[in-house]
Amino acid sequence: QVQLVESGGGFVQAGGSLRLSCAASGSIVTINTMGWYRQAPGKQRELVATITSGGNTIYADSVKGRFTISRNNAKNTVYVQMNRLKPEDTAVYSCNGDGRWFSGSRWRDFASWGQGTQVTVSS
Repeated sequence: QVQLVESGGGFVQAGGSLRLSCAASGSIVTINTMGWYRQAPGKQRELVATITSGGNTIYADSVKGRFTISRNNAKNTVYVQMNRLKPEDTAVYSCNGDGRWFSGSRWRDFASWGQGTQVTVSS
């Protein structure tokens, strides 16, 4: 199966920056849309940003202008550069992707979630 693995989370002070990465693995993979989501304790999961294979992006109003999502199609990896972080950004960040992969001598559809990476911003 296709797996998504996030990295880059950590502890930062308000105003600092982090860059998260999400890499897809599992034989030959092509990805349509990838996105970042986050969930803080006691709150519902919310969309942070998405990017299509063609580079079209969508951002949540709360992060627009501070976060930048990008992807490297050759590496099947999506990134989010997070600048001017705020305590309100503290959450578990997870990536999601859908597309297809080559398994069992044929292409198969997939839709996967990563396990998440913790981002904590101190005030």
